[in-house]
Amino acid sequence: MTAPDRDPTRRAGSVMTWLTALSVLVVLWLFFDAVLERRNNPNRDLALTPGAATELVLKRNRDGHYVAPGTINGQPVTFLLDTGATQVAVPARLGKQLGLPLGATSQVSTANGYVTVRATTIAELGLGPFAVRQIRAHLNPGMDHDDTILLGMSVLKQLEFTQRGDTLILRAPPP
Repeated sequence: MTAPDRDPTRRAGSVMTWLTALSVLVVLWLFFDAVLERRNNPNRDLALTPGAATELVLKRNRDGHYVAPGTINGQPVTFLLDTGATQVAVPARLGKQLGLPLGATSQVSTANGYVTVRATTIAELGLGPFAVRQIRAHLNPGMDHDDTILLGMSVLKQLEFTQRGDTLILRAPPP
């Protein structure tokens, strides 16, 4: 008779139990990750076709912010609309990847205090149906904790926007 700890079917059963538990955990993690992503960026599936429409409707996320997908120099990015930012603020580590030239250094005042940034110019920025060119921006090393780009007034001043409840409507101004 075989000892219980040496029984091959018992060992296989134990391995299968652990693999099943691990599989359940992975599926739950993926499910809840997707749920949280939808709550943090309810606009992530917006179409990015410049010129296809004259307005863009955004839903506010659970933190009260408007987050939207867009492009910088043809590369996909995520914008956080920030009317308190004078310019577009790009995490410094994304500058090369987005093809942004390095300009002069300067000090800027942010919500987290003063930081030294590098000036840059975005050749083309896309947000839904809108495309703007030659936008002043800066590369901020203090923003390297995630890939979100602050879409400041250097872009937003070129659009009309109206907020109603949890919805923000951006429109091209009349000619």
